[in-house]
Amino acid sequence: MGEAVGAREHSSWRYEFLLGVRVSDTVRAAFPELQSVPGPAGGTVFFGLVEDDAHLHGLLARFQTLGLTVLEMRRLPD
Repeated sequence: MGEAVGAREHSSWRYEFLLGVRVSDTVRAAFPELQSVPGPAGGTVFFGLVEDDAHLHGLLARFQTLGLTVLEMRRLPD
């Protein structure tokens, strides 16, 4: 069958993850594929390319393993 209307192929998507706390350099180093900036109200925002669903779930598992709560996650527009 044909491709869905409006569907397009993507090799990766840009995502943003908002944490409620400031993180250390050690924590930032655990996410070499993401950039980070200070977030609102003393938090941290990580952002960057996510290759696929497995990569996304791996990032979320890494946040959880480090005891970090992701307050908000969103896919950024192109």
